[in-house]
Amino acid sequence: MNLKLRLTILSFLQFGVWGAYLTSMGNYLGSVGLGSKIGLFYAMQGIVSIFMPAIMGIIADRWIQAQKLLGISHFLAAVFLIWAGYYGMSAGADVEFSKLFLLYSLSVTFYMPTIALSNSVAYTVLVNNNFDTIKSFPPIRTMGTVGFICAMLFVNFAGIQGGNFSFNFSNEAGFPSFQNSYSQFFVSGVLGIILFIYSFTLPNCPVNKSNEKRTLSDALGLKAFALFKEKKMAVFFIFSMFLGVSLQITNGYANPFITSFKEIPEFANTWGSNNANALISLSQVSETLCILLIPFFLKRYGIKKVMLMAMFAWVLRFGLFATGNPGGGVWMFVLSMIVYGIAFDFFNVSGSLFVDKETDKSIRSSAQGVFMMMTNGFGATIGMLGAQEVVNHYVFSQTDPALQLSGWQTSWYIFAGYALIVTVLFAIIFKHKHNPDHLGEIKH
Repeated sequence: MNLKLRLTILSFLQFGVWGAYLTSMGNYLGSVGLGSKIGLFYAMQGIVSIFMPAIMGIIADRWIQAQKLLGISHFLAAVFLIWAGYYGMSAGADVEFSKLFLLYSLSVTFYMPTIALSNSVAYTVLVNNNFDTIKSFPPIRTMGTVGFICAMLFVNFAGIQGGNFSFNFSNEAGFPSFQNSYSQFFVSGVLGIILFIYSFTLPNCPVNKSNEKRTLSDALGLKAFALFKEKKMAVFFIFSMFLGVSLQITNGYANPFITSFKEIPEFANTWGSNNANALISLSQVSETLCILLIPFFLKRYGIKKVMLMAMFAWVLRFGLFATGNPGGGVWMFVLSMIVYGIAFDFFNVSGSLFVDKETDKSIRSSAQGVFMMMTNGFGATIGMLGAQEVVNHYVFSQTDPALQLSGWQTSWYIFAGYALIVTVLFAIIFKHKHNPDHLGEIKH
């Protein structure tokens, strides 16, 4: 099989595993009385992202071939997630937080480092076979987002009805969609087992047999923390963490929010309230398309303006959730999904390019690690724990559906207000002179 096709399948499965539950898990947790704990589940992804990728990176560098470690990690993640699904099935509505949270935490502990490992495998295979990674990798990675979308749509439209597996593409009220149950864990687990087997068919990624020791300190990128001595980089990393606060909020709460409209008679039979995951998948479609806009915007406007676009897009993302509904206001939800591509890509991809340009080659990889740690580690963790407090106070403290809906709207306005404050402060504090020619020199 063509090497690039094999890596494309790897990318498709890698993110399909995640897409099967990332945007719909909050809905299931709410259905079993754990809505007040949603933030903890999503925060755990950020916590393990701080240290597990570094540990797995050392193991892949020195002891176990990356493609094999990738497979082993997916196997363990899948086993714990399938176990979580089995527990959810057995417990029914009497799910204990401690048991489900433990199984889920063990699963993401092994899943989160596979994101970096799968990239490492792809880069190594491409380089070893004389492919240009700059040209070859982006289409491969794009299919990862496609896999994420396909998994989202599958758990949205698939379900078990009357003991039989079926699909519901119409607006059938009461259809037992996988997005509302423990079944989404089984879907993700099965994809993980497939990827476990598939990983062992990939070309070998040799380990480093040299005597040079790479310490945990090196892997964590602690040397790159010297960049905080430079005011511009310190400001950039700190605001990256502040913006990272927003990254996982809609993954955790968008589905429960949109689905909650089913409790309001006016919206109970709308397509959007019954197919939240399908509606949210437009965000990933936008993400795929917006990647193509980054080179033009970054070269023309510079990192500061592009980051401001991303920050303001987060304001719109949250604000449109607050004002929209799945009925006559569904266009606001759709627009919120569209601006997500700008909010996510213009921040993550452009920020990564900026770090690449502004740091010395000797610490460039470590600097990227710091950027990811500040955003997906510290930022996302703080964001989900904070969002949980807000949603619990305004939404899950209420029992009346109308009051809960009002609480959701208040919560989204608070998140939008936070994003607006970060935007204004970044515009005032961050100083950077744009040089289009310098930016055009980025080659890796």
